[in-house]
Amino acid sequence: MSKRRKQEGKKTMTGRTALVYPGQVIRHKLFNYRGVVYDVDPVFMLEDEWYDAMTGNRPPKDAPWYRVLVHDSDEETYVAEANLEPDATGEPVNHPAIQELFVGYREGRYVPRDYLN
Repeated sequence: MSKRRKQEGKKTMTGRTALVYPGQVIRHKLFNYRGVVYDVDPVFMLEDEWYDAMTGNRPPKDAPWYRVLVHDSDEETYVAEANLEPDATGEPVNHPAIQELFVGYREGRYVPRDYLN
């Protein structure tokens, strides 16, 4: 089994299966931006103050959260799984950190550098 396939559907510490994986191109359901996931936290890992200030819809803290490079920007976001959906465009993401975090774009997804280790 490839390392990529091992990452997909991986159970988190809470016993849930993460639905999104590093290298997947996504769309934010509320803000409609596209991006690529580069890291997954099994549960919310930032400060409560950040959560209170930044999450108007109060997504669950005990579900996976994702670090996302935002398309056509130098911004990164931290997003609850509940706010993400797969991107259907099939288009790559334009972000200055892509080359640092990924080795390529194949079959509609990015290949994270750590898969080569």
